[in-house]
Amino acid sequence: MTAELTPREEQDLLARWTSTLLAARAGREGPDPLPYGRNLLARWTEPQRRYHTVAHLRAVLDRIDELADQGGGGGELELVRLAAWFHDAVYRPDRSENEERSAALAEKALAEAGLTSHEVAEVARLVRLTTLHDPAPGDLDGETLCDADLAILATGTDTYTGYTAAVREEYAFVPDPDFREGRAAVLRHLLALPRLFRTPYGAAAWEARARANMERELKELMGTAGMEGTEG
Repeated sequence: MTAELTPREEQDLLARWTSTLLAARAGREGPDPLPYGRNLLARWTEPQRRYHTVAHLRAVLDRIDELADQGGGGGELELVRLAAWFHDAVYRPDRSENEERSAALAEKALAEAGLTSHEVAEVARLVRLTTLHDPAPGDLDGETLCDADLAILATGTDTYTGYTAAVREEYAFVPDPDFREGRAAVLRHLLALPRLFRTPYGAAAWEARARANMERELKELMGTAGMEGTEG
C-alpha cells in the first residue's frame, strides 16, 4: 500500500481501475489489471507531488463521471477514464515533457494490457491534449478529459487557494519572481481561450467561476510583482 492511501482508498481506486480496463477490453483476454493499477498508484504517490496526487486523480475521475451523468461525456468514456489515470502518471516539476512521457507510458502499458492499437492511440492522444487543454471542436473525448482536468479552476475560494499553494510547493525550487512569471503565463494562456470548458455542462457550471478565480489570482501575482518593483 502507498503511504498516502488508506487500505480502503487503495482498494476503491484499484477497483475503479480494474473496472475501467476490463470495460475497455470489452471481453477480450488480457493480463491481470491489478499490477498495472498498483504501478500507477505508486507513481501518483511519489514524494515530489503536492497537487498532482491521487487526490487530483480521484477528482478528475469524479468529474468525468459528473460530465457523463449530465450528458456531456465523451464518445469513448472508458478510454477517457484510462487517459485520466495516465495523464499525470509521469510528473517531475523540473521537466517540461511530462505529458509526452505519460503518453508514452500509456502506449506501452495499455498495449501490454490488451487494448487494440486504436484504443491505445486514442488514450495517448488524450494524454497529450492535456499539455494545452485545447481540444478541437467536436472532439468529445478530448473535451471531456480537458474539462475534468481543469475543473479544479472552478472550485470555491478556499479549495482554489489550496490548489495554488500546492502548485507553488511543487515548484519550490523555482525563485518567486520566476514562478510568478511562469504562473502568470499559464493563466493568461487559459484566460485567452474563447472557452475554458468545451462540454455544455462544463461551460454552464464551471466557466464563470473559473475565470473569476484565475483573474483574481493573476491580479494577486501582478500586485505582488508590482510591490516588489517599488521596494528600496
